[in-house]
Amino acid sequence: MDISNIIKNLHPLEVKVLLKYSDKDELTSEKLIKELDYKEGHANQAFSWLSGKELLKEVNRTPHTYFEITEMGRAIEKNGTPEERIINLLKDGTARALPEIAAALNVDNSVVGSAYGPLVKEGVLKMNEEKKVSFTGAELPSRISVTAAIIKKAVAAENGLLDKANLSKEEQDVIGSLSKKRGADSPFKMIERETVTFKLLPEAAEVTEALKKAGVTGNEIGEVTSKMLESGEWKKGTFRGYNISLQPARIIPGRTNPYVQFLESVKDKLCSLGFQEFDGPLVETEFWNGDALFMPQFHAARDIHDVYRIKNPTHAKEIEEPYLSNIAKVHENGGDSGSRGWNYSFDREFTRRLILRSQGTVLSAHQLHKAEVPGKYFGIARCFRYDKVDATHLSDFYQTEGIVIGEEANLRTLLGFLKMFATEIAGATEVKYVPGYFPFTEPSVEVHIKHPVLGWFELGGSGIFRPEVTKAMGIDAPVLAWGIGIDRMALMALGLNDLRELFCEDIERVRQRTAKF
Repeated sequence: MDISNIIKNLHPLEVKVLLKYSDKDELTSEKLIKELDYKEGHANQAFSWLSGKELLKEVNRTPHTYFEITEMGRAIEKNGTPEERIINLLKDGTARALPEIAAALNVDNSVVGSAYGPLVKEGVLKMNEEKKVSFTGAELPSRISVTAAIIKKAVAAENGLLDKANLSKEEQDVIGSLSKKRGADSPFKMIERETVTFKLLPEAAEVTEALKKAGVTGNEIGEVTSKMLESGEWKKGTFRGYNISLQPARIIPGRTNPYVQFLESVKDKLCSLGFQEFDGPLVETEFWNGDALFMPQFHAARDIHDVYRIKNPTHAKEIEEPYLSNIAKVHENGGDSGSRGWNYSFDREFTRRLILRSQGTVLSAHQLHKAEVPGKYFGIARCFRYDKVDATHLSDFYQTEGIVIGEEANLRTLLGFLKMFATEIAGATEVKYVPGYFPFTEPSVEVHIKHPVLGWFELGGSGIFRPEVTKAMGIDAPVLAWGIGIDRMALMALGLNDLRELFCEDIERVRQRTAKF
């Protein structure tokens, strides 16, 4: 071991660790933060550098689970748990329907429904023949008091964090049912961390001894500032040594991110084909995001677990007329579209609710009432959907959305555009078309491509807009429509195997990535 060379390349963060500890000490980030006044990042850097010099080794990893109280949890601590509030409401002896309970407590029906089921099983509540709920007078299950107590404990805890190891078995069971990893719509957010323990290797003792003989303390001056020169302070200190034989850092000139390049190439391609670009706000109403596309208000994809709702404000002031009235008629009885509609009472309060745009097709809905016939339009739309993140799914993603309007537009034309996206833009060699279903198109077609690693996956959906969509917007000509996952096209075009690599934090990998277009 070349000790002299090692000493030249030691950072002050490493020096202080070597001088402070021996191979008998167990070292963690928390220990360095407390005893050396390091930040967590400094501690991790010191461990990484010392490990690279083979002066330190990892000896143990201990997983920890924490529960962090959310805004919902703090609201429950203030107002009481849904179970407590329901029982207190029903203690007056008056039986109420579930919607009446929700209205009285000013909460969503789903909250009441979630609390009602377990309470019925536990014999606390019962429902009569009139579908009204009443309190049975039975003793309340212990989980209710435990829930209230543990939420109160979390509010009082430092940073609102509870360590699973410090909770009883009953508390762990209860808080587990109240927690989600993302913390969305739950009283607690689950956080999983690891405590990594290190030890200095015996070889480190020789380096430490050499540091002491050389008088190195870790407080040496590494950079001379103008202030130090002005005051003469630099004359009183000692300077950090540098290894002048080391290669300088590689300087990489600036370049456009490959994914941004890909997005621009898609725009250029479509513009060259005569398409006009459209755009719209990220925050949309349920009306334009779903109702205008003939999606019934009771459709599963419009549930709270599939879209992100806006907290403040919750609703738009109004919806443009005559489109609101036209669409309402289409949903209720088909209007003048020749359809029977969905045969339900259109909720004009629900349609004003604000959400994050969940699909790019909302841009097409906006464009229809102001589009020219014939006309070709496209957009690159950022969308948000409550989805499980994996190699082909993201909760925040891009779609390329487009419509073609014209008397001569037909399915053959649409398939031609889909082939262009799959082969010319994505670069796929194997493509197939699969019949699909969307509430707003008929016929509907999905385009699938084969990835060399991931296999077959859906690139996007398409079809011809139904009259229920077009006629309400004043269009009486065929309208071709598609929504293609532009992230998925980039996955193939850039030679990646995981969508998450598009937003990789490793800047070096991004710099070296080569665009294939």
